[in-house]
Amino acid sequence: MTDLAALATMFATAFGAATILPFQSEIVFAALQLHADIPIALLVAVASLGNTLGSVVNYALGFWIERFRHRRWFPAGEAQMDRAQRWYARWGVWTLLLSWAPLGDAITVAAGVMRTPLPLFLVLVAAAKTGRYVALAWLTERTVGG
Repeated sequence: MTDLAALATMFATAFGAATILPFQSEIVFAALQLHADIPIALLVAVASLGNTLGSVVNYALGFWIERFRHRRWFPAGEAQMDRAQRWYARWGVWTLLLSWAPLGDAITVAAGVMRTPLPLFLVLVAAAKTGRYVALAWLTERTVGG
């Protein structure tokens, strides 16, 4: 596999892993770190970019679905949405720093529903996703590569 194909695979896997699709990017990341001749900074950058952009898909989904909040089938009532928006405005935006975690997909969808400003969303999610891949690279090197 060429370096370009490996990086494209990493990007696609990281992108998919950030959406509501059942992907896992950690195995691909660790395999490329250990067996490909790709600088670790480039691997972290590509994985982080793909994962962050995948979260933007979730944000857009949440932003789009919120337009239906007045429909009977919408899962939350008006009072629940108002209360959730007040809570999220005060505390919830910082939960985006957990967007790398298993429930991170739901957090990024909620950020869209709650109309988190996109620049703030991008900064917090990119920081969380990049931190995750930096930590994964360090752990992989310490446990397997060292």
